[in-house]
Amino acid sequence: MSGLRVIPAWRQGHERLYVCLTDGRNIAWYDRESSRVNLLSEDLRGDVLEALGPFLTGRVTVGPPPVPTPAELARLALHPDDDLAPNRPGEALQVALDRDPTAPSRLRPDPRRRALTAEQAVGGALDALEGAGWHTLHSIPLPGGDRVHHLVIGPGGLFAVHTLYARKQRVVVADPMVSLGRRESRPMLRRVRSDADRASYALTAEVHPVLALAGPADLTVTVAPREVRVLQDTDLSELARLGGVLKPADVEALHAVARDRHTWGRV
Repeated sequence: MSGLRVIPAWRQGHERLYVCLTDGRNIAWYDRESSRVNLLSEDLRGDVLEALGPFLTGRVTVGPPPVPTPAELARLALHPDDDLAPNRPGEALQVALDRDPTAPSRLRPDPRRRALTAEQAVGGALDALEGAGWHTLHSIPLPGGDRVHHLVIGPGGLFAVHTLYARKQRVVVADPMVSLGRRESRPMLRRVRSDADRASYALTAEVHPVLALAGPADLTVTVAPREVRVLQDTDLSELARLGGVLKPADVEALHAVARDRHTWGRV
């Protein structure tokens, strides 16, 4: 068969090469990550492999697409409006700023923009863990207008990450109080624990609280906080070294439940 086209595309952070007919229909795709060619029609095996020949490297597996797991089926059943996985870091802040932008001011910068910068920095660091078997959901809405800034699910368990903009400022943590620069201390760790508790209730699984500081000049922890991890955005990769809590199937199942907006409606 002549006229097959190979079209590159990215899906969930991985490159795929789709093989298409002249009318645009997909008949196969090559997943570089798994070194697998997925065929929708066994009759076209030879033509597909010929078209993909210049792109194949090493040994590859060829066959029909694998049967979806229960977690994948649950994801596919979600309405796009109910799927939280596409949320960007700071999604709610970005939407709020788009709807109600404020005039820039050197004297009183919009605090939402600083918060957005922090969530983007922390979210980017957490998204980098995906290759180690972790998933991160961002800006999860809770009843009453609250949010879980980031929910991280992986081999080391589940973590509700609350982000704090601290660029070039000294941070002192004295459970439950957190002071930022010369500002008055606030009982922020209570909020961090509350977010994790609400996430635990929604997911019926233990969720650990984390306070993530974006760009602090210095961090002092007077006494180790109860249950709460306090990490700088540059140290979030430490989570990837945790393991032995969840199996890959459990990670996928919890991710499928957590990405459904309805999961969070009664917490």
